[in-house]
Amino acid sequence: MQSDAAITHVLRFEGGYVNDPDDPGGETNFGISKRAYPDWEIKALTRQQAKIIYFKDYWLPLRCGRVPALLALPLLDAGVNQGVGAAVRMLQASVGVHTDGVLGPVTMAAVAGYGDVAALVDSFTLARIRRYVHIASKREASKKYLLGWVHRALTCLQLTKGP
Repeated sequence: MQSDAAITHVLRFEGGYVNDPDDPGGETNFGISKRAYPDWEIKALTRQQAKIIYFKDYWLPLRCGRVPALLALPLLDAGVNQGVGAAVRMLQASVGVHTDGVLGPVTMAAVAGYGDVAALVDSFTLARIRRYVHIASKREASKKYLLGWVHRALTCLQLTKGP
């Protein structure tokens, strides 16, 4: 999957401007949070600016253009919704390497050598859902997001399976 198509899919999950006090991200627009980008005027952020941020700060660091195409969307979406470090650690757990959050040559080699990419995407999706459940179990205010988060992960999985 190419970056623009994946970013467009991620933007479907991310709404416009929101300032929900229960959201750990705080004030957000197109999924971009004031907490992560304190120097940006989040309310005035445009869709095009969000796309640029997603490409520069998520697609590139997660090496989505260098992983199997089926994995690119779920990996990008996890990075955007759960954090780049968390996405890398879930990927590392899915391929059976040390979970240090560094997407280096060992992790990339394990991804490339995994063999059954569809099974890797399934495992990665399960790791995402487990993390969502863990977050909701630790933070009462996050429980209201759980079904939406799970739906998001499963939608990404479904998109990798095709029509």
